[in-house]
Amino acid sequence: MPTRKNILITGASSGLGEGMARLFAAMGRNLALCARRMDRLETLKAELEEKHPGIKVLIKPLDVNDYDQVFAVFDAFRTELAGIDRIIINAGMGKGQPLGTGYFYANRQTAETNFVAALAQTEAAMEIFRAQNSGHLVMISSISAMRGMKKNLTTYAATKAGVAMLAEGLQVELQDSPIKVSTIFPGFIRSEINEKVKNTPFLVDTETGCKALVKAIEKENKNASVPGWPWGPLGFAMRNFPLKIVGKMM
Repeated sequence: MPTRKNILITGASSGLGEGMARLFAAMGRNLALCARRMDRLETLKAELEEKHPGIKVLIKPLDVNDYDQVFAVFDAFRTELAGIDRIIINAGMGKGQPLGTGYFYANRQTAETNFVAALAQTEAAMEIFRAQNSGHLVMISSISAMRGMKKNLTTYAATKAGVAMLAEGLQVELQDSPIKVSTIFPGFIRSEINEKVKNTPFLVDTETGCKALVKAIEKENKNASVPGWPWGPLGFAMRNFPLKIVGKMM
């Protein structure tokens, strides 16, 4: 398995993206980091370059809902690093309300950011990888993508299921190709996206969760639930148990 030296991460200014960036930097990887909050990226870049002087850390502002900007930023990173070995599509949001309660704007924003913007990022990534005939695409989905979820999670889960299906379609297409595609299904990992959520089962802290994410990504398997325990068995249960039981689990 090749070492993925140049890694692009979207949504890298906080949470899981920031945590993964720190861990990959410690492994000696060059990083292309993008997010909306450039001040946070600048702070992270300075920190990583001080701790790991042998690596390159490139940063650019990116609103993933600006689709033209997605293509421009990905292509600029590819040029500056003379190629990208792994792209982690991580940017997303957790806003959502029960359907039919007057919050269409919030659910639409979640759908556009988590799915349509993910589609744009996937298109931009695959253009690079097809041109290179190599690369590792990593799609960050969610354990909630395993089944339909209730109330505030309904739209979020649907978008993450859509992300997983985009990845699976590529896995079918590229199974005999040098281009690899992995779908990661994180369980409950504490980050800014869920910092206000209470009574969350099996919640792990950001550092623990990010270590599990990076370990799973490095294996380059097609699918991985993270952390593997308990989310591997729970993911299986969610896919196969009756909806009445699934509704009580989540």
